[in-house]
Amino acid sequence: MGEYNDKSVVITGGSSGMGFALAKLLVHGGARVVITGRSQAKLDAARERLGDNAVAVRADVASLSDLDVLAGRVKSELGSIDALFVNAGVSPLTPLGSTTEDVYDEVFAINVKGAFFTVQKLAPLLSSNAGIVLTTSIANVMGMADTSVYAAGKAALRSMARTFSRELLPRGIRVNAISPGPIDSGILDTMNLSEEAVAQFRAERTASNPMKRYGTVEEFAKAAAFLAFDATYSTGIELTVDGGETQL
Repeated sequence: MGEYNDKSVVITGGSSGMGFALAKLLVHGGARVVITGRSQAKLDAARERLGDNAVAVRADVASLSDLDVLAGRVKSELGSIDALFVNAGVSPLTPLGSTTEDVYDEVFAINVKGAFFTVQKLAPLLSSNAGIVLTTSIANVMGMADTSVYAAGKAALRSMARTFSRELLPRGIRVNAISPGPIDSGILDTMNLSEEAVAQFRAERTASNPMKRYGTVEEFAKAAAFLAFDATYSTGIELTVDGGETQL
């Protein structure tokens, strides 16, 4: 018997990186998992790798009509949900002097509005004692240069973990946040940086980290799954997965 047999799970942003690693962990543990993403090609590839216990639904979380479609598919495929991982997001650099209104609006539309309405649309499908996990970031507490818009959005999610917890607790639903630090998820490859800039960034983050390394996507996945299924006396918290970077 798998650890997650008979569990039904939704993971937004589950076609790559940390979300895919989480989907892989849960599917291999016996769960039935719906993953979402904006790229049909990435979703198809992820679905192929995950196997028959995974369902891939193309959805942009910034679009409420897409979220309505997602909710319909989740209801038909899973019925009720035991865990919801609100993981979809973007992380462009947003320097104060050069960030445009369009970039600002896109980051908040996906990372904040998208998260809020993902929970709103899927909350009716959550079973009693279900767990919700919001992916935040250590950027929301560290004051990292060139991340002001992204960091502010992640701070908003940290706040939502508390308020959603209060609102959903009467149904026995726990809401927590997971705050990754430097995770080797491939995200740097999506940020239009030169190879030299990526190498320098990685070297600096590794040197400043108490564990002197990047975390793996598998380490993130285990921590996220713990919050959703095993941390049964925790709600409203933020669990950091950062090698001690924000603590030591």
